Amino acid sequence: MRGDVSSQFLTSLLLAAPLAKGPVRVNVIGAQVSKPYLDITLHMMGQFGATVHHQNHQRFDVSPGDYQSPGSYLVEGDASAASYFLAAGAIRGAGVTVYGIGRDSVQGDVAFADVLAKMGARVVKHADRIEIGPGAQPLRAVDVDLNHIPDAAMTLAVLALFAEGTTSIRNIGNWRVKETDRLSAMATELRKLGAWVDEGPDYLRVRAPERISEAEIATYGDHRMAMCFSLVALAGVPVTILDPDCVVKTFPDYFPRFQALAA
Repeated sequence: MRGDVSSQFLTSLLLAAPLAKGPVRVNVIGAQVSKPYLDITLHMMGQFGATVHHQNHQRFDVSPGDYQSPGSYLVEGDASAASYFLAAGAIRGAGVTVYGIGRDSVQGDVAFADVLAKMGARVVKHADRIEIGPGAQPLRAVDVDLNHIPDAAMTLAVLALFAEGTTSIRNIGNWRVKETDRLSAMATELRKLGAWVDEGPDYLRVRAPERISEAEIATYGDHRMAMCFSLVALAGVPVTILDPDCVVKTFPDYFPRFQALAA
């Protein structure tokens, strides 16, 4: 199966494979995207007794056998959802501490904290939490390949409004096959706010305006569009998020949680 579109198809197949009557082998055609998300799947399958081997994420071999309960299983916090609060901590205020993820997390999106550090934010990782605060200087633009964390990469696109310089987010062509064409949607909505945006087939370049414009943000039924653009409020600019209830897919109480940051 092709691996250049999304990891979700392969994840679904791998999860079902131990229940097959015989061994299952999956050969990936082309480059496999979003490898850290697959690593989460493989790690979890192993904890539940499945036997899976892979060769550089290009060939996967799964042995037949029933899943077995590990007795107890710690479910980490959602690192993708945490990215909005980590970004908020980097923008302004005294800082934010996010619990349930940390330096020992198996989720690839924890690497978003490293991007924030590269931008100049103050970042401290603990085993079970991450502390983020504004750095001594304003955030600076970055040029990064975020194929491995495409969900958190959306947060960076909006965070670019708070950075000095032009932020380049590369190798994110799989944005186009998510809940909406996220490359096109992100470019359209950022321009409403006055940003300069260069949208390519698999990249996005964003430069902040001198002053962010007040705008109504379309969400395209995409939960991450709604959560990402809520960060614009931290610029002191009124922003209206249309169809905010689309966040119910992954984070039903996102906006009350976000509002609590004002405290």
